[in-house]
Amino acid sequence: MRDPLANPFPASDPARRAIWTMLVTRDIDAFLAADWAMVAGDFVEEGFVGIDAGRGDNPDRWRLGFPDLAAYREEWLRQARDFAGQRFAEDPRAAIFAATTLTVIDIEGDTALARKKFDGGLRKADGGFDAMNWQTLYLCRHVEGRWKIAGFTGYLPNPMGTASESV
Repeated sequence: MRDPLANPFPASDPARRAIWTMLVTRDIDAFLAADWAMVAGDFVEEGFVGIDAGRGDNPDRWRLGFPDLAAYREEWLRQARDFAGQRFAEDPRAAIFAATTLTVIDIEGDTALARKKFDGGLRKADGGFDAMNWQTLYLCRHVEGRWKIAGFTGYLPNPMGTASESV
């Protein structure tokens, strides 16, 4: 059984290790703290774009949800603050790590495509369950001596082909 807190990439693969740390550990910790400053340096601001698939697998229904980094930052902060106001029956950090998988990262030169998937969720204090079943494709670039997020296609269903097509 995999340790969800452990980086699956060996020290001999520093690029993938760095991308994993950025997209998993740092992202989760910053989100839980609702602290954008913890991840602000992880983005390529110029030309950043985020596509919102709306949890649908039909690209005709996807939209340009985040035309720039400022738009994404505002939504990220809104979601993080909303999450922080909720009560859970388990440790949110452990549950999010357990639901998160990032084991496939393609790298060509200074560009990478990382596939981060969520499959699980969190038990809420009121007895409900907050399901986490989506995935994101991150486009990363090696700039200024480190890997950064240049854009993404997110809120894709996980697995693909199982989403409802409501808009």
